[in-house]
Amino acid sequence: MSEVHRELEFPVWPQYGDEERAGLHRALEQGQWWRMGGSEVDAFEREFAGYHDAAHALAVTNGTHALELALQVLGVTPGSEVVVPAFTFISSSQAAQRLGAVAVPVDVDPGTYNIDVAAAAAAITSKTSAIMPVHMAGLVADMDALAKLSADSGVPLLQDAAHAHGARWRSRKLGDLGSVAAFSFQNGKLMTAGEGGAVLFGDAELYETGFVRHSCGRPRGDRGYFHRTSGSNFRMNEFSAAVLRAQLARLDEQIAVRGQRWQVLSGLLGGIDGVVPQAGDDRCDRNPHYMAMFRLPGVTERRRGEIVEALNARGIPAFVGFRAVYRTDAFWETGAPDLPVDELARRCPNAEALTTDCVWLHHRLLLGTEGQMHDVAAAVADVAGRG
Repeated sequence: MSEVHRELEFPVWPQYGDEERAGLHRALEQGQWWRMGGSEVDAFEREFAGYHDAAHALAVTNGTHALELALQVLGVTPGSEVVVPAFTFISSSQAAQRLGAVAVPVDVDPGTYNIDVAAAAAAITSKTSAIMPVHMAGLVADMDALAKLSADSGVPLLQDAAHAHGARWRSRKLGDLGSVAAFSFQNGKLMTAGEGGAVLFGDAELYETGFVRHSCGRPRGDRGYFHRTSGSNFRMNEFSAAVLRAQLARLDEQIAVRGQRWQVLSGLLGGIDGVVPQAGDDRCDRNPHYMAMFRLPGVTERRRGEIVEALNARGIPAFVGFRAVYRTDAFWETGAPDLPVDELARRCPNAEALTTDCVWLHHRLLLGTEGQMHDVAAAVADVAGRG
């Protein structure tokens, strides 16, 4: 008879309470439910900017739109190129492609899963208009080397910080690193209103450009429909902002718990033969841990899928890792480089391997007990057949 395993129960996500209820009621009763008439979006932008040591924050409809808007503000145009990591969620490349730009995928570090700075440097051409590092799972990319690359090349950085709310690099928050940063508030993210996004700006002129573009190209106070630039309606509504204000208020406590739990879990996973947890970087002195990621080197993609399903059967919120962006049909629909898949794969061996062997666990697991981290590690060892 087969062994019966106890199903684990972790904290639910999203988490909410009376703070969100009060915020929703406050937004409802103010009588204006869009940002131009209400006060919740304005208040959230001030609080989110202050939390990240940024001069300005612009709240938008979702994280993908945050990237798209930020790229447009930075000067990305049809036919220009944007360097992106090959191993990332597809929004990183699609935001550039939606603007008519060419997304140029480059390899990532095999330990941190963040963009390989040397590979990014090699990909820069006269057409490159932005470099987009992704802070994978909350681990900040090498912002020292990337800032130097940006300064030397004259190509601006856009931090894809969809996983990195509250992260720090050398004790500096993401809004204080000298480059634009874009965030997501999608349902699974570290703080959420179901959907939503934000862009941090250090420069007032860039912020004002973003504001106009996110409101259909219409300047503040316009009553004559004098649309100044092209744009779209990326405005966040008042209800989402009210929820996010409450979510932001509890973020610090959750980050502290996840950091403690990851220290335990990563040590346990690293002690399992054939399991390699995501590496760290001491310069990232605050990692909010959007995901608990690890690799199973040598497994097939099919076997990796079976392992993920077995973990879910035990109540562990497990997922397969991202597919390299060029390994999706969507990538080739528009704005792809004039290179065959095989050549991109040759240039991105680490992204290729991660496409097959990477597993990630949702951050709500890291809000569980320390004892549960031992249970998770035991389950990984068991279902992966690695003692």
